[in-house]
Amino acid sequence: MKKYLHFTDGRKLELSNIYAVASNYRKHAEEMGTSIPEAPVIFLKPTSAFVSNGGTILLPNFSNEVHHEVELVIVIGKDGVNISENEARHFIAGYAVGIDVTLRDLQAKAKKEGKPWGIAKGFYTSAPISDVIPAEQFDGEIPYFDLLLKVNDEIRQKASTKLMERSVAQLVSFISKVFSLNEGDCIFTGTPEGVGKILPGDKIYAELSGYVSLTCNVEKYDLG
Repeated sequence: MKKYLHFTDGRKLELSNIYAVASNYRKHAEEMGTSIPEAPVIFLKPTSAFVSNGGTILLPNFSNEVHHEVELVIVIGKDGVNISENEARHFIAGYAVGIDVTLRDLQAKAKKEGKPWGIAKGFYTSAPISDVIPAEQFDGEIPYFDLLLKVNDEIRQKASTKLMERSVAQLVSFISKVFSLNEGDCIFTGTPEGVGKILPGDKIYAELSGYVSLTCNVEKYDLG
């Protein structure tokens, strides 16, 4: 089933791959008891993880510790491989706010056992993404944004993308050299500190302050 990203100017773009970056804010790495890696750590989410604005995050019954992670999401506008940092901005269609929903208990177990994070990061509804701000709005430059996330009107995360350890251009360039990039790809760029648990019945609000917002409900998903 095809899924589409919606732009604030009315356009839409078919969703392709979803990439995500770990440990890209120093204070978040510290709160997780880790350090900034020498090279970017990239993981993937399936398209079934996508949730649009106003949708619902479904918490699976095989996890007891589900966390929110607010992030800037880069949307790719055309195919590219081996992209330089200087050329990266020409491949960006727009920017959104997303939530990398994480099964923290499963992730911790996977880390301890040296296993992949696929289930912890890629489960159904684990990638809410807002409408997309067209890149043209920023006159060809890559802007900085202020990120905000609230749970039930309580501020949990608040930071600037200026604090990213690796910039938007660096991430686009790196991923294009490893995987290549396709039109409709999304890149979650990492989360700042303040991640925390979400529960059934919670109302989540996230924003790129002054530009675009994302709301999600949280419900329990009983797999039987």
